[in-house]
Amino acid sequence: MSEQRTAADAGSGSRAVEIRRIGPDDWQVLRDIRLAALREAPSAFGSTYAREAAFGEAEWRDRLAARRTFLAYVPGLGAGPVGISGGYVDEDSPPGEVELVSMWVSPTARGHGVAAPLVEAVLGWARDEGAQTVHLWVTVGNDRARRLYERCGFILTGEKAPLPSDPSLSELGMAHAVA
Repeated sequence: MSEQRTAADAGSGSRAVEIRRIGPDDWQVLRDIRLAALREAPSAFGSTYAREAAFGEAEWRDRLAARRTFLAYVPGLGAGPVGISGGYVDEDSPPGEVELVSMWVSPTARGHGVAAPLVEAVLGWARDEGAQTVHLWVTVGNDRARRLYERCGFILTGEKAPLPSDPSLSELGMAHAVA
């Protein structure tokens, strides 16, 4: 693991949250948490469990090489990661904009102050990379996630699009200025 930070949330039920940035050698850890996220919350992602379960080692390593991925660990909630977030530069995005993707917190860790440090990890990486804006998509009806993003400083952009993994659902664009 290449980078570690610890954050504490002042909210009730909070514990110390350790955020680790992972790289290609951590592909198995990424695979396990990503597949758990896709199983638990399929409507929150633009991909599907079936699609990503078929990935081999090379696809997972490539994913980690192409984006920054952060995992959250909380003492007392098990040895493995309990949350994930990622950031990458989308070649179709405006210059200076990065995407926040793959945001998920395990149901056992929700309410323990895990989500905001995962978002902040991507915001911090974006600042360090000289980005001006972090953009994300949130599924309509995922009110808990939308409220989290609003608490973290994201605002709605007015964009609306079908969810790639299930076009019967819509997602809304949100953005946060970081420069």
